[in-house]
Amino acid sequence: MNSIALFGTRLIHRISCVFVISRKLSDFRVDGDASDNGFIRIEEPLKEMFNNIDLDCDSDEEPDVCPNESHAVRLNFFSSARVDAKMVLEILQRDGPGFDAKKVLSESQLRVSGILVREVLAGILRITNYANKTRCAKLGYKFFVWSSQQKNYRHTASSYNLIMKIFAECEEFKAMWRLVDEMIENGFPITARTFNILICTCGEAGLAKKVVERFIKSKTFNYRPFKHSYNAILHSLLSLNQYKLIEWVYQQMLVEGLSPDVLTYNILMCAKYRLGKLDQFHRLLDEMDRSGFSPDFHTYNILLHVLGKGDKPLAALNLLNHMKEVGFDPNVLHFTTLIDGLSRAGNLDACKYFFDEMRKKGCMPDVVCYTVMITGYVVAGELEKAQEMFDEMITQGQLPNVFTYNSMIRGFCMAEKFEEACSMFKEMESRGCNPNFLVYSTLVSYLRNAGRLAEAHEVIKQMVDKGQYAHLLSKFKRYRRC
Repeated sequence: MNSIALFGTRLIHRISCVFVISRKLSDFRVDGDASDNGFIRIEEPLKEMFNNIDLDCDSDEEPDVCPNESHAVRLNFFSSARVDAKMVLEILQRDGPGFDAKKVLSESQLRVSGILVREVLAGILRITNYANKTRCAKLGYKFFVWSSQQKNYRHTASSYNLIMKIFAECEEFKAMWRLVDEMIENGFPITARTFNILICTCGEAGLAKKVVERFIKSKTFNYRPFKHSYNAILHSLLSLNQYKLIEWVYQQMLVEGLSPDVLTYNILMCAKYRLGKLDQFHRLLDEMDRSGFSPDFHTYNILLHVLGKGDKPLAALNLLNHMKEVGFDPNVLHFTTLIDGLSRAGNLDACKYFFDEMRKKGCMPDVVCYTVMITGYVVAGELEKAQEMFDEMITQGQLPNVFTYNSMIRGFCMAEKFEEACSMFKEMESRGCNPNFLVYSTLVSYLRNAGRLAEAHEVIKQMVDKGQYAHLLSKFKRYRRC
């Protein structure tokens, strides 16, 4: 008997009740796109799975060293390639009037290998930012072309994907598509990684459906390790929050006569929940059961969020007990997911109950779990409890991250304790936790609303002096450079 069947009719009915009660969600916009609503936290493990799987990275590379070579020889080869890559990056960065980087590279008599190319392109990707993106794109492509002209070396799908990623970061969209055409002409497989890079870029430009149609029809699309190309496409669309497009692709998949698997169902359930189609969410769960699929790590995570957000702590407790019965030990992510949902439903007593329960079961909360608890108390205006939780996490050896600090700064500002907020802002920097734009905007917004304009301007000035988020300055209304 599969795991969903073991839920029993009553539990399935309970979950169904949550959908009925929650059918009208005020935080879903008319166009179907959802605000965060906590579900981003649930999608992240599914999205991260794509990055953690070795999709095609170096699988098509010719080995640079003989597999029979000793471990020491191989280590020495990799170390040497990294040293050479550092030298290449230094040469490329000097490129310009009076200095021909390609000529210098040719005279250096470097041994060009897949590892060297990967290290150099990855190095360029690491240093790419808003200010230098045009130059980085040119340098990356210059090296890409130069290396392809060297003896005994041929680019791979992996190296194409890396230069494509550089173009994506640098917003060189036409260059990306030229590379795709070049890959096909040269007989390289268009992999799930290639598709992910393209869809994540073109989705923002409103071209996602055209990209999907092209890949569905393509005979060169190599989609491993997914069961079929549709899962690769659906998974990539999830990372772009293209929920309506997920529905459309699934229909195309059914037309092709392909059957969904657990990954397909999990992605579809995320999309249906995001679109507020909770009846369809429930039907998918039912269909998954009838198809003989047992829920996995991600399925349970999704259900716990739905129950938490629907303020159903008893049903959630039953589900946690059921997980244990079928051999799924709930971990910190499952408890955090549930606590986050209950927090958004405003049930802080239930949050504290499950927070204590997870510790009793030997599952220690991490920085994310503590941050969820702290944020819940801050939103509820219970700053004292938030401060207690903040102090406890440090005592337990969990270092606050930028989101933890942002919640505490927000809490102090809401309580009009601006000195404490500014002190917390300085503390996070002294602990090596660099503020992100959200932290800056939170502090600036509250300071301005309180009429403390000079202090708000000083925070912005600090941000500018550090050379951070200069391209987002326009988001601070009425800000003028001195």
